[in-house]
Amino acid sequence: MKIIFFGTPQFAVPTLEKLLNQPELEVLGVVTQPDKRRERGNKLTPSPVKSVAIAHNLPVWQPQRVKKHTKTLTQLQKLDADVFVVVAYGQILSPQILNMPKLGCINVHGSILPKYRGAAPIQWCLYNGEKETGITTMLMDAGMDTGAMLLKATTPIGLLDNAEDLAQRLSIIGGDLLLETLFKLERQEIEPIPQDNSEATYAPLIQKQDYQVDWSKSAIQLHNQIRAFHPNCIASFRSQPLKITATIPLGCAYDGELPIELEKIQKKLPDLSNISGSPGEVVSIAKGIGAIVQTGEGLLLLQKVQPAGKRPQSGWDFVNGTRLTVGEVFSLGI
Repeated sequence: MKIIFFGTPQFAVPTLEKLLNQPELEVLGVVTQPDKRRERGNKLTPSPVKSVAIAHNLPVWQPQRVKKHTKTLTQLQKLDADVFVVVAYGQILSPQILNMPKLGCINVHGSILPKYRGAAPIQWCLYNGEKETGITTMLMDAGMDTGAMLLKATTPIGLLDNAEDLAQRLSIIGGDLLLETLFKLERQEIEPIPQDNSEATYAPLIQKQDYQVDWSKSAIQLHNQIRAFHPNCIASFRSQPLKITATIPLGCAYDGELPIELEKIQKKLPDLSNISGSPGEVVSIAKGIGAIVQTGEGLLLLQKVQPAGKRPQSGWDFVNGTRLTVGEVFSLGI
């Protein structure tokens, strides 16, 4: 089976690697986003998918807009691929591209469709406090993640899973499911299932305002936001921006959902029923862990933070480094 792979971020890498390790499959080349300037030094950096392609001496195409790049389209057509595999590529494919391969274009999508169609399914399922998510393989059509579904695989979401953790797990599941999908399609063992549009939900691109920590929200809402948009959620402390990267919602409602070591810590904390304050106020300090902050409803333990211009640090190092005291207040992100 001859394959052209479309993908860009680390999430797509395990699927590409699994394809390359299958002797029955031939990856003819990779289409990925153009190199971008990243991090310090502002150097042009290839996408994770391009790095894998180069390591395997594969042809790479990086058009700014693939559906309008005549040279790339001509080359893709000439390769006469059986299937295009698309994993978090980052561009909309035109009907011309969708109709090129014999078996069609197969997308590996990070949700249980038709829920969370769109660009950021992993983040928004965490934000909404879902207990389960998964991968769906589907035949692509002209809509946004609206194509007929092929196979699904699910995985539970733990209370402390963040977007990075979940994406890594789903990327492995996605690679395995894609292989199963390809082989079953070749043997005509899959009947594509149309999506029920009435059950569809959407996962739009994340906006800057989505990172703002509003302490009037409940502890569980803030916890879900911080792990969903990890590591970018931002609050303000002493008039300076502060990224909050890991939290623990406190209270008996979460007994059984925390790792054993954190369950033990929670039991050692002061009697939570007697603690209260204004939203954003530090109402207690958990020795060895971090500050406990009052929210609009419930208490939130700050486990990991990153002050402006500094490296990420534990909540306890932040307490010691700033000499944080009970009564101080975190405010809306700057």
